[in-house]
Amino acid sequence: MKIQLINPNTSADMTNTMVISARATALPSTKIIPSTPEHGPKSIECAFDEAIASAALLDLIEQGKQQNVDAHIIACFGDPALDAARELADAPVIGIAEAAFQMASLISYRFGVVTTLSRTLPASEHLLLKYGHQTHCCSVRATDIPVLALENIDNQAYQLLKTECLAAIKQDGAEAIVLGCAGMSNLVNQLSKELPVPIIDGVTAAVKLAESLHQLGLQTSKTGQYGKRISKPFIGRYAHWAP
Repeated sequence: MKIQLINPNTSADMTNTMVISARATALPSTKIIPSTPEHGPKSIECAFDEAIASAALLDLIEQGKQQNVDAHIIACFGDPALDAARELADAPVIGIAEAAFQMASLISYRFGVVTTLSRTLPASEHLLLKYGHQTHCCSVRATDIPVLALENIDNQAYQLLKTECLAAIKQDGAEAIVLGCAGMSNLVNQLSKELPVPIIDGVTAAVKLAESLHQLGLQTSKTGQYGKRISKPFIGRYAHWAP
């Protein structure tokens, strides 16, 4: 199986971190193909960043499609351009937030989300509502750790992350913790040893869901919402999307 792992921001170091986690989780027969855009924000921390990154992300989806990958993973917790990517791709497209929520709901009655900046809290809450997991989530907490600081996280930032996880457990009643950033994927093992509940990373969750869909022979439905995109002229920098 070939899985395209897309980091929608332009940080190659963060892509490498995700790839290590993904390959450690994947089956030996699964090939992880990393993809990082050449254009766009260095990190995605607001709606503007997400909108700019989405166009480059869709170009990467098309590249993966041409490589005949068996699944695409959008490795950003905002699940940017997920619906558009599913229209474009033939293989399944999995967003890491949706994957993490699904996994958490299978092993806990109520889970907590611990993410990066406070300004991203509404985006996470919106996704919980969109995916139907708002009743399973007891809280969404922010650490106010910038995304790029996760590339070489220091002990002070790690302790802040751990403190918010503990607060979600002790104060909010979280029975599992979803880490709200792909850049946290390399912290799962350490947090799992130090916290009393399951810790879920969306990158690795998405890998296992992608493998399951592949083994079951399931593809994205092309009837209705995720049908083929409407063919029409595109001009300027997006002329390559024209028929």
